[in-house]
Amino acid sequence: MNMNKLFLPLLAGLLLGGAARPAQAQHFTYEPVNPAFGGNTFNGSWLQASAAAQNRIADPTAAAQNGLGGPGDALTQFTTNLNQQVLAQLSNRLLTSQFGQGAIKPGTYSVGAYQIIVASGSGGLVVTVTDRGTGNKTTITIPTGP
Repeated sequence: MNMNKLFLPLLAGLLLGGAARPAQAQHFTYEPVNPAFGGNTFNGSWLQASAAAQNRIADPTAAAQNGLGGPGDALTQFTTNLNQQVLAQLSNRLLTSQFGQGAIKPGTYSVGAYQIIVASGSGGLVVTVTDRGTGNKTTITIPTGP
């Protein structure tokens, strides 16, 4: 059999069959789901609930922030409070030994890796603390009088 005899009628049938029917198309419109990207605003709570349900990692600070911690919370708070008081006492003693009793006197002081410059300014006492390792500076103005 000749291949052209089979191929030509098949090709003609396809062409005529395709021409006999009008082409059909659909109109597709993309709409995002997430409201942050233009989706429906009512999807926000559903997306948040879905994400929270899938989250398997517990936040260790959430229990302490919500007051829902276990029996060790009072002990943890006590330890933190005690540490803060000890550090406050140490810093108070350090300041007293470095600057003496009474008001801080203007001048330049070195404490560890920090350089502290105390100067009188128009708004009060200006304290500039410089980290000599990084060069970062912090300026604190302590108002004097009313």
